[in-house]
Amino acid sequence: MMPALVCAFWISLAASLYLVLSRDTLRCVIGLGLMGNAVNLLLLASGRLQYTQPAVVPPGESALSLAANPLPQALVLTAIVIGFALLCFSLVVVMAIAERSGKDDLLLLRHTEPEDTAPVVPSFLEKEKETP
Repeated sequence: MMPALVCAFWISLAASLYLVLSRDTLRCVIGLGLMGNAVNLLLLASGRLQYTQPAVVPPGESALSLAANPLPQALVLTAIVIGFALLCFSLVVVMAIAERSGKDDLLLLRHTEPEDTAPVVPSFLEKEKETP
C-alpha cells in the first residue's frame, strides 16, 4: 500500500508542477488544486496506513499500540474542504479576469497591473524594454 501511495504522490506532484508552470491561468489553478491533493496524500501517509484497527481506546486501557493515527486523517479532511473552497474561489477569479481582459495568458495579463508612480521603482513595461 505504501509504495503505491508514494508513486501516486510523486506522479501527482510532477503533474501539478507541470500545470503550475504553464502560461495558461486555468491550468495554473488546476495545478495548484492537484498540488494540494498531493500534499494531502503525504499527510495521510504519515498516519500509519498499514494498521486497520480504529483509533478508539477500549475502557480500561490507556493507549493502543497498533492503531491508525487519527490526527493526519482529521488534518487531511480539513485540508480537502479548505482546498476545494480555495479552488472554487480561484476558478471564479480566473474566469472573471479572463472575461474582463479577454486573455488567459499570464504574460499577456501584465497590462492589467497598475502603473508605478514611484520614481524609485521601475514598472514592468520599462523592465521589458531594457531586456534584450
